[in-house]
Amino acid sequence: DILAGGTDTTSTTIEWAMAELMNNPDVMMKAQKELSDVVGLNTMIEESHTPKLKYVEAVVKETLRLHPAVPLLVPRSPAQSSTVGGYTIPENSKIFINVWSIQRDPSIWDNPLEFRPERFLDDDDENNERCDFKGNYFHYLPFGSGRRVCAGVPLAERMLTYLLASLLHSFDWKLPLGEKIDMSETFVIALRRTKPLFGIPSPRLVNSNLYM
Repeated sequence: DILAGGTDTTSTTIEWAMAELMNNPDVMMKAQKELSDVVGLNTMIEESHTPKLKYVEAVVKETLRLHPAVPLLVPRSPAQSSTVGGYTIPENSKIFINVWSIQRDPSIWDNPLEFRPERFLDDDDENNERCDFKGNYFHYLPFGSGRRVCAGVPLAERMLTYLLASLLHSFDWKLPLGEKIDMSETFVIALRRTKPLFGIPSPRLVNSNLYM
């Protein structure tokens, strides 16, 4: 379960990110411009570059907002009955937190169904500074919160940005001619796409030897 949880959620998130980027080519161009400025087109990306890739990091955050790998968090069970928001929560009941719904709530997020990484960069956006992966801001909980927060957060935080940046830096991506992306979802271990994503890569780097 630990291995499946770590690999499945990471690969699923990358697939969702690529689907959103191919659906929003202007966003992909912004991410690739950042990569060109930070890394350059004569070298491969390294992990040391990732702290400077603020826009790519925002793409990852926005992907996890719209497509949290685990849409229902590990259930909680209250030790005693309590009332929350006018609802009585009985003792020992199982409570599931619907992160998918919270992170698409129009009372919290401006245009919640729009894929807009800038919402995590705007200086005037109150969500910007608080939306990290630690789970302290209850409007954004892609990895859970509290003692049951995902144990793989430090690894995921590094790997998701690095993997996505590697794909965008090394290749340009487009859809097969005439195809449209099906964004429907299905839930297995993680919140996957109903249909696999097919993209056509073309080399982007100047030095072709880097692909050898």
